[in-house]
Amino acid sequence: QVQLVESGGGSVQAGGSLKLSCAASSGIIGRLCMTWFRQVPGKDREGLAALVDDGTSTYYHDSVKGRFTISQDNAKRTLDLQMNSLKPEDTAMYFCAASTRAWFCRPTIPADFPFWGRGTQVTVST
Repeated sequence: QVQLVESGGGSVQAGGSLKLSCAASSGIIGRLCMTWFRQVPGKDREGLAALVDDGTSTYYHDSVKGRFTISQDNAKRTLDLQMNSLKPEDTAMYFCAASTRAWFCRPTIPADFPFWGRGTQVTVST
């Protein structure tokens, strides 16, 4: 099992930055695909970024490429998402998720990820 708890959300003005963290505890032996999704009410979850927890692979959706950075802090055992140049359309609930599908680590289909945190809200105002 993998337990995930997000933090770091909040309100920020457009152009500002936020850093989200996901505290992860895992009882699984082997590599994990760690991801960030976001969801706006009434819409499907959107995959943003992913990395394999051994550092071999990272992925970014075009909507956040160049603005968001996914990373892991092994000392703190967190998955982080540094979000810069935030836009009002980045307003959403942000979730971290994990799966054992490290051989294809892409946040494409939410159903591929059995482990989820409860989310943290990000609100970007004009």
